[in-house]
Amino acid sequence: MSFTIQNALIPVDSAYETADVQVVDNCISAIAPNNPSFNSPAYQGGDRGSGTVIDGKNKLLLPGFVNAHTHSSEMWQRGIIPPLPLELWIAELYDFTPLDPEQVYLSALGTAVETLLSGGTSVVDHLVLIPGQELETIAAAVRAYQEIGIRAFIGPLIQDESLTAGMPAGDSGMEHAAYIRSTKTTLELMETAIKQFHNPEKGVNMLLAPTGIQLCSDALFEGCIELSDHYNLCRHAHLLETPAQKQLAHEKYGCSAVEHLQRIGYLSPRTSLAHCVWLDDSDIAIMAETGATVVHNPLSNLRLGSGIAPILKYRQAGVNVSFGCDGAASNDSQDLLEAIKIGSILHNITDLDYRQWITPRQSVEMASMGGAKGLNLADEMGSLTVGKKADFVLYDLTSLSLLPRTDPIGLLILGRPTNAVDGVWVNGKQIVAEGKVKTIDVDALRRELFDRSEWTSKRQSQTVSEIEAHYRQVMKLQGYS
Repeated sequence: MSFTIQNALIPVDSAYETADVQVVDNCISAIAPNNPSFNSPAYQGGDRGSGTVIDGKNKLLLPGFVNAHTHSSEMWQRGIIPPLPLELWIAELYDFTPLDPEQVYLSALGTAVETLLSGGTSVVDHLVLIPGQELETIAAAVRAYQEIGIRAFIGPLIQDESLTAGMPAGDSGMEHAAYIRSTKTTLELMETAIKQFHNPEKGVNMLLAPTGIQLCSDALFEGCIELSDHYNLCRHAHLLETPAQKQLAHEKYGCSAVEHLQRIGYLSPRTSLAHCVWLDDSDIAIMAETGATVVHNPLSNLRLGSGIAPILKYRQAGVNVSFGCDGAASNDSQDLLEAIKIGSILHNITDLDYRQWITPRQSVEMASMGGAKGLNLADEMGSLTVGKKADFVLYDLTSLSLLPRTDPIGLLILGRPTNAVDGVWVNGKQIVAEGKVKTIDVDALRRELFDRSEWTSKRQSQTVSEIEAHYRQVMKLQGYS
């Protein structure tokens, strides 16, 4: 497949230039200035001739962003879970989790559509599994992502401890029920899934993704390390999302969660960790030393009252940072541009030194190259560079939300872009054209999501009722009932 995007605006150093970008065999083969006299080293020469020609005039071309952490099946519960902290929010979520693989398929499609139309070309799905139908769950998500054509990284969300184990025990001596699957069975399931579904050439990559220290034993983490090393796969997990998890880590390990994960070997340049809100300076130093990536999920951290991750400290320490939407019941959307905006300007209130604040261009780099690094694919994607995969996005600079003409990237990141994505390519294949997804029937998807759901405003979670008093007690909140 060969084509050339002509006259597109691309960022160069601290300015912009119009350029022609040629794609051959799904990779960028040449980037050349539209003005032949321009000699910036950012451009690489090549034959600009063959294949389809696409008009990029008045459009901004950027590398595709990575939605580096989400849970696609949460789409069925967005807008309904009341204001609760994570430990209670997740109890309600699990009480009403979809138990139908077809719902998983539809919500994965919905997640992909929203990601694509907000600048994303890759999605990391920390996929919630239906008990007893685990492989069917993964197959449903794989089918969705392959049909639509987004680059997918699927990390089945696994644990080997029950939900109540995710809260600090305090002085209660609380006992926990056995989890539905043994550690051994869970690891065997993951190896089967890897052999069955891992297929990077077809856009599907499997990750090892224990949910986090709050619901996983060391044996599960260590088994995931062995599998990821054996199959050369990346690792993913939640890390210190809430104050309760920080307290729990000290109960379990007598040290911070980051120290413990370093001791057992889970942290590496192939490891990405969602949230990382409650890390101290010594933890941040470990993250930098091990090369692990922080996935910043600002909207869910605000929605659940989890806190503000110290992203400026991470950046100053040299820790790689990317952005995620998180699941659509803790956000409650998959608008990647919204997550990037909030995740950038939120930190202006955490450090008075404005020279440390995140610029729009730095945000773009975090969302693209930062995401690629977290997936160990910085050599293959994440920038407009000859030889890299043709995963990129054209933004329509005549869109009302990107006018008047000032700084295109500033408008994109600091504004509220609507209908701004004109075209999206993944691995050289055009997925979005003239702002419309080409590969699936989005109207049919909307009808399915509408018909399979119903308006509701009140429901009662039995699990929340059972554990709320304990949560309030260990977190020293007024009134235990």
